[in-house]
Amino acid sequence: MSLAINTTTPEGIVLAADSRQSYRNRKGVSRIGSDAATKLFLINNRIGVAVTGLAFLQENGIPKNISKFIEQFKREVDVENLSVKDVAKKLHYIFDKRLNWQEQLEKLPEQIKTNFKNQGLEITEINKEQYDLKFKFKDQSGNVKDGVAGIDGLVLFVAGYNADGSHEVYNVYVPGEIIKRRDSNQKGIEYGANWIGQTDVVSRIVKGWDPRILNAPFVSEATKQKGQPEVEKQLNGLEYAINWGAMTLQDAVDFTVLAIQTTSAMQRFSDGIQADPGDMPGVGGPVDVLVIMPDGPKWIQKKELIVE
Repeated sequence: MSLAINTTTPEGIVLAADSRQSYRNRKGVSRIGSDAATKLFLINNRIGVAVTGLAFLQENGIPKNISKFIEQFKREVDVENLSVKDVAKKLHYIFDKRLNWQEQLEKLPEQIKTNFKNQGLEITEINKEQYDLKFKFKDQSGNVKDGVAGIDGLVLFVAGYNADGSHEVYNVYVPGEIIKRRDSNQKGIEYGANWIGQTDVVSRIVKGWDPRILNAPFVSEATKQKGQPEVEKQLNGLEYAINWGAMTLQDAVDFTVLAIQTTSAMQRFSDGIQADPGDMPGVGGPVDVLVIMPDGPKWIQKKELIVE
């Protein structure tokens, strides 16, 4: 699954990612395939990309690393003059087409029905949303519960500077949309940190909660009474007060690396949460760190091929 973190400061932009590559084998069991995968890329001297989610995509019936398609994009497209938004849009188009998620989503209802039937559970309702499915099922006690299912996809950071010196950061969801996270020309979102992938640990540390708290019965009840925006607003009061606009570039590097290493360590010593045990330790291996400054990029840490 991976973890990538972006920290944007007045001095520059830090992108960091772990190196673990996991997959599901023919029995559907999650396995660690490698701790040497590349998930962080320099597109040109102004823009970087980090990738989380699927480790492989099919090409001519053969699974190939996501890194292969990023490098192919760099070779085949005139990337030098692209803006940050242009790179986000082009990568979204490429991976949206290659993933062919619409066909997978069409097959998903039958797969869900079969899986739940094998567990002795009954699906009572399935509704197809734009990018996923929402369904209801009866547990073994006859209680009706809600469920959500989707296909395995990709989430990318596209971050950097435009030719005019302005900076932007985008999240690219496949399947899904392109969402702007940072913009030097938009007050309130100029600086800060964002994370994609297995984000629960860093979310708990910085924000004080992770999205699974919304599944807790008392939070669900509060959501029904006050609405999710109000509940999230109150939960966000737990977030640590960090002055991102005053953060030095060295501190930003330290923060991103610490967040990834802490996630890896927590996954080593845990196996999911009490309410949902059995998680995948998908974050691990060396941490690659790329810094993009107004005057150019610098690799702070990057894996190299070695012989041990």
